[in-house]
Amino acid sequence: MEQATHCKRTDIVALGELLIDFTECGRSEDGMKLFEQNAGGAPANLLTAASHMGCTTAFIGKVGDDMHGRFLLETLEKEGIYTRSVIVDKNYFTTLAFVELTKEGERSFSFSRKPGADTMLRKEELDRDLLSDCRIFHFGSLSLTDEPARSATLEAVRLAKESGAVISYDPNYRASLWESREKAVEQMRSVIPMTDLLKVSDEESLLLTGCASCEEAADILLSMGPKLVAITLGSEGVLLARKNERERISSFAVENVVDTTGAGDTFWGGFLSAFFPFDRSVEAMTWKDLRNCALTGNAAAALCIRKRGGIPSIPGREEVEQLQRTIKE
Repeated sequence: MEQATHCKRTDIVALGELLIDFTECGRSEDGMKLFEQNAGGAPANLLTAASHMGCTTAFIGKVGDDMHGRFLLETLEKEGIYTRSVIVDKNYFTTLAFVELTKEGERSFSFSRKPGADTMLRKEELDRDLLSDCRIFHFGSLSLTDEPARSATLEAVRLAKESGAVISYDPNYRASLWESREKAVEQMRSVIPMTDLLKVSDEESLLLTGCASCEEAADILLSMGPKLVAITLGSEGVLLARKNERERISSFAVENVVDTTGAGDTFWGGFLSAFFPFDRSVEAMTWKDLRNCALTGNAAAALCIRKRGGIPSIPGREEVEQLQRTIKE
């Protein structure tokens, strides 16, 4: 896929962590674990999914001037994501994440990020023209863990919101990256009132609200400001909610789950790719339209978990549309 050019209205701009996922990949002849280098980071995964679905996309962030940073930039360019707003910094090393997998494809993480280049993005380094010229601005909570990236993230949200962009947020809890659980919840909750679209996992929805069920959590989260909340439910699909409307939308059946890395990001990238062409507010869209956005996301996620790795496992538009057609036939 060719490098996307920066048009006047970029469909989706994302800011945040750009890192290497070293994913567990069998064992050597001596019985030692092998790890495969994969480009990753939740915002990058999301943009890849959206780019595959035909959106113009751009990334804002920072990588180290090292072999991993160069690999990440090459990967994004190959996926058609605009990268000229990614800073290459010789003073910091690219963040690394080591991913262990269970037999069911579930993950546990260990990070090398003390500090990682992604946490050192400064607000003075933001591409303000890009932020003021996008339809959707997306960010996650890993860029809120440390300064100066936290201040840069808040400034980016402000600039995009002032320009009329739809603000999308995915709070993603990684315990080892926060000084405490309480601090994590405080920071992750603090930006929810700024967002229009909130995507969150079932576990994190309960963490952020203290609720006992996802339905209760959806109501609490909506009361904090977002117009739409999508709570991903793993193999059960997604709970979609807006004011006075709520529905659990089933996922597509997957017999062989290989790796769930990037599944939620791929879902949300698919959802946003179907959402932005309507060019209407959440309130003005029909529930059927929103439901179809979720089905696009579910199809993309179901295909993603059949392969190993984050970005390498993200499907193309034709695959997603073919899977969606199976429920209409």
